[in-house]
Amino acid sequence: MSQALLSLVQWLSPAFPTGAFAYSHGLEWAISEGEVRDADTARGWIADVLRFGAGRTDAILLAHALKGHDLDALTDLARALAPSAERLRETEDQGAAFAAATAALTGRMLPARPLPVAVGQAAASLGLPVAQVVALALHAFAANLVSVAVRFVPLGQTEGQAILAALHPLIEDLAATAAEAPLETIGSAAFRADLAAMRHETMDVRIFRT
Repeated sequence: MSQALLSLVQWLSPAFPTGAFAYSHGLEWAISEGEVRDADTARGWIADVLRFGAGRTDAILLAHALKGHDLDALTDLARALAPSAERLRETEDQGAAFAAATAALTGRMLPARPLPVAVGQAAASLGLPVAQVVALALHAFAANLVSVAVRFVPLGQTEGQAILAALHPLIEDLAATAAEAPLETIGSAAFRADLAAMRHETMDVRIFRT
């Protein structure tokens, strides 16, 4: 295993200080409303977010950042794609934290950008295959959502790991597609997840920031 791959795994691990554990991506609202209530509904919700929502859009943004696309243009697009105030803060705050943490480790100062663009601008120097980087980023995103479900549904740890394992084929397919997808094909259709993020903003009691 290369040092570059180990660096990427470290950057995308739950221990890396981006604060990912504090964000539910609207899943907290879905759980509180009973729409996500067990392992099956959690797996379905997360799969839809990956296939039709931020998973897909972030994967395409990341792929183009890795390929050297105009990072300022990608930053503007990533911000425009955020469907709610909380979603915008989620991607910007995590992206800023990611850039700061990688700069502290590598000595390479990078501007704060939305998370998929921030990961792309840092990981481009590693020289890893685009699909591999995208797959690991999608896996980290999915793992965080599974962790939310484990803590808040709640689910058992084994159930959570079974959900994540079941998502592996989807993650692999999405990464392969995103690695070759033209930027013009970007878009999402996870409307229920977007509405969940909006409704999360007005919850009286909540654990997660989004």
